[in-house]
Amino acid sequence: MAKEDGKDFNAMLHNSKDMPKLQIITDEKSIEKYGGNRMYFAPPIDYDRVMRRVPFGKVLTVGAIREYFAKQSGADFTEPITAGIFVSIAAWASFQREDDQTPYWRTLKADGELNPKYPGGVEAQKEMLEKEGHTIVKKGRTNIRYYVRDYEKALFTL
Repeated sequence: MAKEDGKDFNAMLHNSKDMPKLQIITDEKSIEKYGGNRMYFAPPIDYDRVMRRVPFGKVLTVGAIREYFAKQSGADFTEPITAGIFVSIAAWASFQREDDQTPYWRTLKADGELNPKYPGGVEAQKEMLEKEGHTIVKKGRTNIRYYVRDYEKALFTL
């Protein structure tokens, strides 16, 4: 996200933009990739509600949240682009609040990867996760990424 300091992420978090909604898609490649044509859009606040449920020492992936929403809504899948954006909005909204924090650092990208779009980037997320007992590993030589080691063992089940 660009220019985070000038944005009101809590306002964005509470702007449902006509969601939740279910949309039927017709693009064959997408249908094949996601396993169906019923695509669900969850509002930003729903991501925040789910992210708040993850307890100390546990983690969750954006993919698991998407699967949860799809199952709850009877859709084949949850739209992936807005999912990533709304998880970031929830993180920044929490960061902007003085209290009532959402433990956004516990929500990881695919394969346990840390999210560089969170407040403070991967360094801040790494610090928070290490305080909760997780080990962070660095992978890559030029395109360096950070992951929670054995994140599967700490996954929170929705």
